Amino acid sequence: MTTAELLKGAAELFPGEVVTQAHVRHLELPVRAGRFALITLDNGLDHTKPTTFGPQSLANIDAAIDQVEKEASEGEIVGVGVTGKPFIFAVGADLKGVELLKRHEDALAIGKGGHEVFKRLATLAVPTFAYYNGAAMGGGVEIGLHCQYRTVSAALPAFSLPEVFLGLVPGWGGCVLLPNLIGADRAVSVVIENSLNQNKQLKGGQVYDLGIADALFEGADFLEQSLIWTASVLKGELAVERPEVDRGEAWDQAVARGRSVADSKVHGAAPAAYRALDIIAAAKDGDLQAGFDAEDRALADLIMGGELRSGIYAFNLVQKRAKRPAGAPDKSLARPVTKVGVVGAGLMASQLALLFLRRLEVPVVLTDIDQERVDKGVSYVHAEIDKLLLKSRINPDRANRLKGLVSGVLDKAEGFADADFIIEAVFEEMGVKQKVFAEVEAVAPAHAILATNTSSLSVSEMASKLKNPERVVGFHFFNPVAILPLLEIVRGERTDDAALATAFGVAKKLKKSAVLVKDAPAFVVNRILTRFMGEIQNVIDEGTPVDVAERAVEPLGLPMSPLVLLELVGPAIGLHVSETLHGAFPERFTVSANLAAVVKAGKRGFYVYDSGQPELDPEVAALLKQGDVVLTEEQTRERVLDAVAQEIGLMLDEGVVAQAQDIDLCLLTGAGWPFHLGGITPYLDREGVSERVNGKPFLAPGVASVPA
Repeated sequence: MTTAELLKGAAELFPGEVVTQAHVRHLELPVRAGRFALITLDNGLDHTKPTTFGPQSLANIDAAIDQVEKEASEGEIVGVGVTGKPFIFAVGADLKGVELLKRHEDALAIGKGGHEVFKRLATLAVPTFAYYNGAAMGGGVEIGLHCQYRTVSAALPAFSLPEVFLGLVPGWGGCVLLPNLIGADRAVSVVIENSLNQNKQLKGGQVYDLGIADALFEGADFLEQSLIWTASVLKGELAVERPEVDRGEAWDQAVARGRSVADSKVHGAAPAAYRALDIIAAAKDGDLQAGFDAEDRALADLIMGGELRSGIYAFNLVQKRAKRPAGAPDKSLARPVTKVGVVGAGLMASQLALLFLRRLEVPVVLTDIDQERVDKGVSYVHAEIDKLLLKSRINPDRANRLKGLVSGVLDKAEGFADADFIIEAVFEEMGVKQKVFAEVEAVAPAHAILATNTSSLSVSEMASKLKNPERVVGFHFFNPVAILPLLEIVRGERTDDAALATAFGVAKKLKKSAVLVKDAPAFVVNRILTRFMGEIQNVIDEGTPVDVAERAVEPLGLPMSPLVLLELVGPAIGLHVSETLHGAFPERFTVSANLAAVVKAGKRGFYVYDSGQPELDPEVAALLKQGDVVLTEEQTRERVLDAVAQEIGLMLDEGVVAQAQDIDLCLLTGAGWPFHLGGITPYLDREGVSERVNGKPFLAPGVASVPA
């Protein structure tokens, strides 16, 4: 089958493709270097709709190469360049089309189609150049790798091969060409390590430093400078030298390092990283076609697997659902926020003050019970601004402006009389929070929103003694505040639409992923994690060794083990939340006597790290009182997953969130659960746990799985 026939068949499966054109224009290179053909990839939309490659787009690129191939063979041009529209080079395959594929042979055709088109760039009769002018990901990076030379813009904000993050492999040359260009170790960093590190992006300068690009030019005149450089190369005035790739033991060591990175991140639970490493390992001999064939097979297998479908589902939740929160009121009801008050000046309150300051750029005032605490909170914010300045993340003018906007006072009346949005971050105790809100209501303007950062207490009860409970809203951040995107917005029984709309408006300005949550104990993330952790703790208390219980959930590929997570949260907070939930649901949530003993002893966790690795603290081991019921890893995992599936089912029945999708969005953005699980519900469906526990799957067929 010809490439054209292959792509025509694939295009018929994907009628909704946003088609990218490949415009060919001719120009005379500087210093009389000759006539040059420049192919510009452009989908006709602005930079907010990045250029992607579906079957028809690949066919358009193929047709452009037909034209320049003829011109090259007839001596009409001296070279061919590929670039993108303003701010965007290209961001790879169109995932909307991948979601629709139902057959292995159709998935194979997508892989082969991309390879057949891109590899033609390497066989033209004239040299080929890629000019990475803007964001380049996946197939966008790979089309450039098929060219002989590459330049990159210093202003390029994002460059990556993110496929492993989503559950795929770089399937159009990335696994084969990149290690042959920059060496296996650097390729493993880009393909495996960066992908599994929350899809870390490279900047233009880093792309050049890695040796992916041969030249780096400023963004303002990037194409002009690239063409001057191209002319020098073509005239032989400039020789591009690249270090020789080490194809000996260093290559094998790099692949071994990649496997250890994958093991530490996904514990063998997700196949994509390992398939990519197998291809990189085999690429050592430099047989490009064998490597391309291996990419095709891996791509097709993974497209038809659950991991990719969960990955795409997760990607869509974070990119789309998070931007249009289910149940949010009409945004026209939101009130303007021109000043923010923060009750408390401890670490959490200070982090919140810094976030509001940076994102809203309005006056932020902190209060606390004594001047020393207030001063400490303001000093923290100033120190963090200084760090941003030191890292050149902000300029001196902005640093001074931000410092001028933050202040601290003891008198709430002085601080909050003209505030529009006031958030409390004080001790997690209902009486304390009610007292704080009563004090704030007495001095705040009538229109001000009163927000609570509570992690588990009832927002309705907190507001119950106020004159205007309708303006109280839950605004639950996750630690570290600057990093985790989730914001659980809690509607109390009497919260009105204006307060809620204002909360969602503020969340958007804070660049957080907001999810509307019912005022139920511990809301979403803490309720699920507490049930999850509680079941692990129950198994340990009953007699299963700590290491067995920890290893049991490794196949989920979570960012950290349950007891390491407990250490991060703090055992005292974990105990407090379990007590809150035990009070609400005593039949399902237990309070571990062993955990209580660890907290009473003042221990910060179960582990010590004397050897660099977590080992059970002998003092904690001495505290543990265990029964004689010893479960295997499989039995432990089944119990834990059954408990989580039951809890999610009950939460959906209670209407804690609108849909299972919101549960997954919360776990992805608030707890760092892996994309390859899709959060949790696709995994529970795939493993048959949902059916076993609740009698039905959480998601309809095809939502996070291969369509029937």
